[in-house]
Amino acid sequence: MAAPVKASSAYHPCPEESPAAQDGKHRTLERPANSKKNDDAKICVVMVGLPARGKSLIAGKALRYLSWIGIPAKIFNVGQYRRQDTPRPTAAFFDTSNPDGERLRRAAAEAAVTDMLHWFSTTGGQVAILDATNSTRERRKWIRDVCQAAGIEPLFVESKCDDRELIMNNIREVKTTSPDYVGQDPEVAAQDFMERISNYEKVYQTIEEDEDVSYIQLINVGTSVVINNIKDYLSSRLVYYTINLHIKPRSIWLSRHGESEFNLSGQIGGDANLSSRGEAYARALPSLLKESGVPPGTKIVIWTSTLKRTIQTARFLQAETGYDKLEWKALDELDSGVCDGLTYEEIAERYPEDFKARDDDKYNYRYRGGESYRDVVIRLEPIIMELERSENVLIVTHQAVLRCIYSYFLNMSQEQSPWMEVPLHTLIKLTPRAYGTEEKRFKANIPAVSTWRGKGSSAKHQEPACQPVAK
Repeated sequence: MAAPVKASSAYHPCPEESPAAQDGKHRTLERPANSKKNDDAKICVVMVGLPARGKSLIAGKALRYLSWIGIPAKIFNVGQYRRQDTPRPTAAFFDTSNPDGERLRRAAAEAAVTDMLHWFSTTGGQVAILDATNSTRERRKWIRDVCQAAGIEPLFVESKCDDRELIMNNIREVKTTSPDYVGQDPEVAAQDFMERISNYEKVYQTIEEDEDVSYIQLINVGTSVVINNIKDYLSSRLVYYTINLHIKPRSIWLSRHGESEFNLSGQIGGDANLSSRGEAYARALPSLLKESGVPPGTKIVIWTSTLKRTIQTARFLQAETGYDKLEWKALDELDSGVCDGLTYEEIAERYPEDFKARDDDKYNYRYRGGESYRDVVIRLEPIIMELERSENVLIVTHQAVLRCIYSYFLNMSQEQSPWMEVPLHTLIKLTPRAYGTEEKRFKANIPAVSTWRGKGSSAKHQEPACQPVAK
């Protein structure tokens, strides 16, 4: 068997704005029929917590989630504003007895809030995320008063943690990815960061019920959760999402099924078996996973769809590793309705208007009797919630479904995700970080057809001119 070959490695910094906000298109959540509709609702999610408690990680995840469901959102990171004047501060800068540091930190917070208010007033933005420690009652009262005066509902999200091991993991993460410590000796950075934490601990005040604010407290990565005074629909969606999060180190592996008989014939949908090359990929997948780097003792859960080609692809992986495996109906391929089993050439001949309509708006186009990419995202939401609750997971699924999951983790736009290339016989490893997502791709040395199709083409197989850039 040919040895697997590492194809690529990339680090995707966490964006500060959702594609829905960048493109200026105002989208709203679908609400239950009995829910009061308020399309003008504006929410400021205010992060609260000591350093190394996962605030920026949670803020980035919340932005990705909002982007994924089409809500215009933006992160306002106070640290980014502070770095404009003090790009490489030492721990002494954060000592409350340092008046210059206190003044500059206050100015950074005011600049962030001013920009946030301007963003709300000049765009269709619905959710701003104010990412900072916001560690005193005084600072939180100021934010609450400013928001309420502008007709914005503040929602405070506090991450509390006294788990020493988890805090040290976060410190190790920060010293290698934080903009404050770029190029510095990692051990010197870690020591300085611990001193910074100590300075914040001197004045830190946890949120109390008498502050009269809407809040959620995540204690020790969600081991315990406190929710108070949640009023509206969008806030409740954010709360439900947030309570499923954890900040433990983990990776997510994504793979399409091995090449199938339908892939060879150019047909879409169906429940075909693997081709001989697809079988070879299934046998190679355990070694490909090992090549990707699995820490000793790591337990991984394997998820597949209920269709034969994903179950067949995962069977050697399960047999050789002993990992648990779950089959999810929600991971089944996009339902192509009346076009199931047809080639793109046949679809173009039989349903030319539908073929063009799908090219014009691939995310929203729904096959007759089938689904759109938007429908797939809706049915994948429970999968995303379960993924966020879980630690290490390997998902074997299908092209459209994998595009939707990948777009969640990499914050791709709704217009971009349906066109991205997801090659067969490739294992993608995603590792969430505090300030972005690390991506590595491992390609098996086993040939497979390309199932990527460019806009306007009815070709059976195509090679993409270029790989869309994840943003």
